[in-house]
Amino acid sequence: MNAYVIAHLRDAAPHPEIAEYIERLPGTFGPYGGRYLVHAKRHEVKEGDWPGSVVMIGFPGIAQARAWWDSPAYREIAPLRSRHIEGDIILVEGVPEDYDPTPAARAVRRALVAG
Repeated sequence: MNAYVIAHLRDAAPHPEIAEYIERLPGTFGPYGGRYLVHAKRHEVKEGDWPGSVVMIGFPGIAQARAWWDSPAYREIAPLRSRHIEGDIILVEGVPEDYDPTPAARAVRRALVAG
């Protein structure tokens, strides 16, 4: 099952360490099957507030996403970003192509009756 790293990064002033991070980041993906899905693209806010930018990296599975995040190669460069850009980053497992949300709707209905 695919997994994703999703980053909501706030705008930051340009800094040489940010440029270095961006240059080095793709080189950390290889052993884990990661690839950019969204990077350096404008986004359109439809509800709420979403200042900054979005980055999405796809992996073949959650184990690979976790292994990449914890890898020495990524841990070495992570401070280049975190010292200069605030943000929120999550790892999340995807759903299969044939995903059916009906069981989740049933669980909500059961909770409403029980509540």
